[in-house]
Amino acid sequence: MHRLLKVLAALITALMLFGSSAIAIAADRDKKCEERIHKAEDNLRRAIHRHGEHSRQVEQKRHQLEEAKERCHDRDHDHR
Repeated sequence: MHRLLKVLAALITALMLFGSSAIAIAADRDKKCEERIHKAEDNLRRAIHRHGEHSRQVEQKRHQLEEAKERCHDRDHDHR
């Protein structure tokens, strides 16, 4: 009986450690996605200011922003 309690305690501890590390990894992934999107938004704003609303450069930055959003969206759905 005593051995069974030790095994159960070890199992519960392992599950708690795995769960908390999975949460930390997900939070880090979300933060990186937010940073990537924020950077792409900043790049788009700068390109609009420098080159005008409908320039080739702005279209490229819009495309990069959409790609960043899609990557984050795809990761969210792949890891849940």
